Amino acid sequence: MIKTLRESQEELSELVEAASRGEDVLITVEGKVKARLTKAEDRLSPEEVARWVDRLSADAEAASTGKQNISTEQILEEIRADRI
Repeated sequence: MIKTLRESQEELSELVEAASRGEDVLITVEGKVKARLTKAEDRLSPEEVARWVDRLSADAEAASTGKQNISTEQILEEIRADRI
């Protein structure tokens, strides 16, 4: 199946379904193939899952401010207070 980028954006859910059934979906931009959707591997091994969990945990920790359940207004107030 070949779709333009515009068609792909409008039909992404259907294209992902088609790819999950094993159909290759080629996405074109200005008549040239730029991407391909294909069926993903059925399952990750336990080792691969563990690596992903470790990676996601490390990324979440790195991105964390250490503050939880704090509102946007409270964050802005802290920023303003730091400027004074």
